[in-house]
Parts: sequence; C-alpha cells; structure tokens
Amino acid sequence: MTAIPTRKIYSFFYSQYFSDGLRMTFGVLVPALLFNHFNQLATGVALALGALCVSVVDAPGPVIYKRNSMLICCGLILLVSLITGFVQPNLYLLFAEIVLFAFFFSMFAVYGNRASSIGTCALLVMIFMIEKRMAPQQVFQYSLLILAGGIWYTILSLAFFQIRPYRTAQQVLGECIGEVAKYLRVKADFYAEKTNIEENYNLLVSQQIAVSQHQDAVREILYKTRAIVKESTPISRMLLLTFVDLVDLFDQITYTHYNYESLQKTYQPYGVLEDVSKLIHKMADELDRVGFAVQSNKKYKPASNLNQELEQLKTHIDQIALANPEQNVLVLKKILVNMRNINQRFSDLASYTQFDLKTVIKPTQNLEFSRFVTHQDYSPRVFLDNLSFKSASFKHALRVALVCGIGFILAKTVATGHHSYWILLTIIVILKPGFSFTRQRNFERLTGTIVGGAIGIFILFLIPDKTAQFFIMLVLMLLTYSFLRLNYIVSVIFMTPYVLIAFSFLGVELIKTAEERILDTLIGSVLAISSAFVIFPNWESDQLNETLDKVLISNLNYLKTVAGRLNGLPLNMVEYKLARKEVYVQSGNLAAAFERMVSEPKSKQKHAKDLHKFVVFNHILSSAIAAVAANLPDKNSIYLPAQFKAARHAQTILQETAKRLDLTNASSAEMISSKAEHPNKEPEFDPAEVDIAFLDDQLRFISKISLDIAKVTDVILS
Repeated sequence: MTAIPTRKIYSFFYSQYFSDGLRMTFGVLVPALLFNHFNQLATGVALALGALCVSVVDAPGPVIYKRNSMLICCGLILLVSLITGFVQPNLYLLFAEIVLFAFFFSMFAVYGNRASSIGTCALLVMIFMIEKRMAPQQVFQYSLLILAGGIWYTILSLAFFQIRPYRTAQQVLGECIGEVAKYLRVKADFYAEKTNIEENYNLLVSQQIAVSQHQDAVREILYKTRAIVKESTPISRMLLLTFVDLVDLFDQITYTHYNYESLQKTYQPYGVLEDVSKLIHKMADELDRVGFAVQSNKKYKPASNLNQELEQLKTHIDQIALANPEQNVLVLKKILVNMRNINQRFSDLASYTQFDLKTVIKPTQNLEFSRFVTHQDYSPRVFLDNLSFKSASFKHALRVALVCGIGFILAKTVATGHHSYWILLTIIVILKPGFSFTRQRNFERLTGTIVGGAIGIFILFLIPDKTAQFFIMLVLMLLTYSFLRLNYIVSVIFMTPYVLIAFSFLGVELIKTAEERILDTLIGSVLAISSAFVIFPNWESDQLNETLDKVLISNLNYLKTVAGRLNGLPLNMVEYKLARKEVYVQSGNLAAAFERMVSEPKSKQKHAKDLHKFVVFNHILSSAIAAVAANLPDKNSIYLPAQFKAARHAQTILQETAKRLDLTNASSAEMISSKAEHPNKEPEFDPAEVDIAFLDDQLRFISKISLDIAKVTDVILS
C-alpha cells in the first residue's frame, strides 16, 4: 500500500516542476552568491533580478519558442528598466507609466499564454524598479546588469536543453500518462457499490480537463519540435509512438460507458462489479507505473498479472451465468471485452519503455502532426482587433491598469514602507481575466502569505545560526519555484519565509518586514478581488453559449466523420483523429468553463443544474460516438444505409441545436448541409465483422442523447 505514495514522491523529483525549480534556483542564486563573494552583493542582486524575470517565461515547450520568448523578454526588461529608472523620481510620470504599461503588457494575453508571461515579466521589472532611486548614469548600469542576468538565465536554460533535449518531453508525457491513469480510476469507481454516480460524473469531468490540458502540452512539445518529429532515434520514436497510442487508449477508456445505475441494481448482488472496479484500479496502477517509467527514463516493471486476473473475472462471469440461467450477462461480457481491449492497448504502450529497437523503430503513421497543434497568429492586427469592449482581454487589461493605478496611490499614501511595491506585485499575480480564478488566487496568496510569514518568523527566532538559515532558505527557494506552476498556495507558503530570511541577511528588521508584507498583500488582495467584481466583470455565464456551440459542433463533426464510414467512405485516420482531438479539447474547455461558473457568486450563475446536465450529456454523446467508431473495421469499407440514416437523424438534431445557440455560426450550418458522399459501387465486406445489433442500439442511444441535449439547451436559452 505504500508503493504508490512513494512512487508519487519519486515522480515529483523526476517531474518537470522539480527540474524547473532546480534551474530557476540555480539561475537566480548563483549570480548573487558569486558577486557576494567579491563583496559586490548589489551587482549580484541586479543580475539575479534579471534571471528571475526571464525565468517567468521559461515554460515547457519547443526549444525555439523558449529561446525566442526569452530573448524578447531580455529586450523588454532592458527597455522597461531604463524607462522606469528615468521616470522614477517624478511620481506623476511614474504613475502614468504604471497605468500605461499595466494595460499594454496585460494585452499580450491575446497572443496566448507564453506571450502573456512575457508581459508579466515586463511588469515585474517595472514593479521591482519602482523603489530604486538612482542617478541617471546609474540607471544605465543597473539596467545593463538586469539584462546580463536575463541573458545568463537564457543561456543556462538553453544549455540544459542541449544536454538533455528529450528530457522535457519525457517528463510532460509521463505526467500525461499519470493523468489518464487518474481518469481510469474515476471510471473504475462507477462500478463500486458505494459510489455516488452524479458526484463521480463531476470528478470525471474535472479529470477530463486535466487530461485535455496535459495532452495539449504534449502535442505542443512533440509535434512542434522538429528533432522529435523528423529524427528516427529510438527515443524520439518511442515518445511519438507512446503518445499516439496513449490517445487511442484514452479513447478506448472514454467510450466504455454504461447505464451505471442500472448495472448496480442488476449485478451488485453477485459481487462481480466490485471485482471489475478493483481490476480497473489495478490497471490504473500499472498505467501509473508506465508513466513513471517514461518520466524517469527507465524500463517498466509490472507489479500485477492483468491477463491472469482478466481470466479470473471471466470465470466469475461464467459462474454467474451457470448459477443463474435467467440472468442475462451480456453486458458483463461486453465490459470484459472492453477491459481486454484496454489491457491490450496498455500492453502496447508499456512495450515502448523497453527500448526494444524492433518496437520503437517501426514507422509511425503519417498523421500530419502539424495539423494537430494550434498555430498562434502574432500579427499586430490581432492586438488591434481586441481593442474593443467585446474583447475579454481588453476589459481585463483596463481593469489591471485601473487597479494598478489605485494600488500605486495607496502605496504612496497608506502603505509607506520600504517595500510598498508588494501591493502592485500582489495585484499583478492575483488579478486574472475571470472572477473565479482571481478569487482562487486571492485566497491562495493571502493564506500562503500569512502561514508562510508565521513559519518564517518561527525559523528566524528558533534557528539564529546564519549558516543553518542559509541552507533552509536554499531549500525553501527550491520548493517555491518547484511548486510555482504545480500548486500555487504551497509555493507562496514556501516563498514568504524564503523572502523573510533573505531580507534578514540584508539587515532588515524582521517583524516590521513581516507586518509590511502581510499588510501590502492584504491591500493588493482586496483591490484585486473587489475590482474583479465591479470593474468590467467577466462572468462565465455570459459567454457560455459560444462554448456550448463549439462543443456541439465538435461532436457533430466527430459524428459526421464516423457516419461517413457507414456510407461506404474509407477510413481517413488523420481526419478521424483530428475530429476526435477537437472533441476532447472542446469538451475540456466546456468542463473548465462550467467549473469556473459554479465557483462564481450564486447570483451570477445561470441554469447551473441544466448546464451540468449538458456537460454530462456531451460526455456521454462523445463516448457513444467513440463506441460506434471502435466497432467498425479499420481497413474495410462498409455500406449500411439504414444505420447511416440513423446517424444523419442525430446529426440533424445536433445541427438545429447548434443553430439555436448561435444563429451567426456559419461553420455549423456548412458542416451539416454538406451531404456525405459514398462510392458508386457498394463496397464488399464481411457482415460478420460488424455487430449490426450493437450499432443499431448505439445509434438509437446517440439520437436519444442528442434529443436530451436539445431539450436542455432550450431550457438554458430560455
């Protein structure tokens, strides 16, 4: 029972988060220590500041994107530090700079997360320079030191990649496998006796968000890294094959959907569902081991004989059938078949970690990898088009600018300490486009600061030895940066004592500094959370229609792709996987939007129960479509006009629903109006390859779920 928690601890030390924490700690600490050794601490601190700011944009991704973003960041921190240094003596000019830069750099969010990080980096430099009082000639010198620190960190980060070019991809892929394992565990709980089905659906939807986000991160790294896509080294092939098969495995897990309440009533007395649940949990444990093997670059070592346990489950089902002839066990047999299919895909996935040349050198399918990733448009037109109150990014940028202006005034009038820039720092970190995320960050920042402040004071009073304090600060620093993207509240808890210990080395009064940090954080938090509520608020319920429409269109396109097979069209693997990927992405977006909405004030939530039904129905629909696709032969073309007609009926229902959600959406109308073609000559196929009864049953179910979605959509729109 202790193996899995222990492996989780090891997984953390092998993870990208710990690697990032090590790199950031090394990059920030080395300049300060080195120059302190030569009694030039101020120079070392300036270099460390530049390294810290550039580290903000050092997120996982293709090396060319990392390099470009860090170089742009270096240029911006030089420019911003120069401007701030020269206008700093004049409070009016400084106020104007803060407001203008807060707006301009917050608008970088229109270009995606990486560009948004660059904007945050520029604002951090501005904030840290606010309290620096320097003569004009010193401004140039200090700004160049900040630039040198940024360049130092850029070289350090790129050197890490050159030494181990596949390491980040292995870490991200291993974590993605772990998230799929968690998803499988949630699915396993549907078969457990005491599971609340509705609550478990909520967990399933939440975990689907995590899987979708991790899959996008893996695609970004694998498919945009030329070395991985183009090279034929064993490790690059292993990474690609593993991810392609992982998505197929997730698809297999997703479509194993049943009426779980009915299953519980029918088969619970026989104890077989508990056996199913336990065995699926073991499968998830083994999948976790595969993820750890990929993450740690080791060979997978199985802990369970899944084939043997599947045979035992088959025996149990056969015994039920013999002892109870009146009981239909067909559903149990289907569950067993699905579990065997999952196990087979899992076995293929596990084989890649053995680094068998015969396995990993086999050619991957021509999936046209570039089509599976999004390509950001960085033209100025995107920025200009968003300068409108119709844009959520524009309203957020205005909010940030106004609140930073108010925060600066309060910093100069109310919080008159030496570190009043902490107010602006808190605002920048907490204030997010959506209210729910802002409130979450607000709670995490406040709680983390108070708890961390208490821990910092405790350490400094209980352990007066400076050497011991330094090593404690080193550990706190490493943990701060390691948890920065993994768990923000934990990061803040470690960050606050680390900052207090660092200031104690500079001779700053401890209690006063702790009080000042807590007060400034409180002021910044109150400003951020109140502004998100009253200044151009951005409520999820006001923009959910577009999200609902997109997820309907994605399922519509998915169904159309699968229905084409019923009409004699050959399997186009690229188009099928693109349609499937879009369903996963849009379903994840919908689930995330719903979670954000239910965390907003009750008065701002609209049709929460009906939206929850929509989310669940959408998940069931995509699962049913995947089940149809999985039960069609991969190679042979088939022609089943009756079944194709049933699929078209469901498509028509979804089309009309999408039109009601967004009458201006041309893509939905075009998607359905184009009739699927079929060959002039009807394809020949073996009817034994297709379970017609199963297809009829699934297609009827798809039509029913489509009608349920239409009904709940009407309620949402009412």
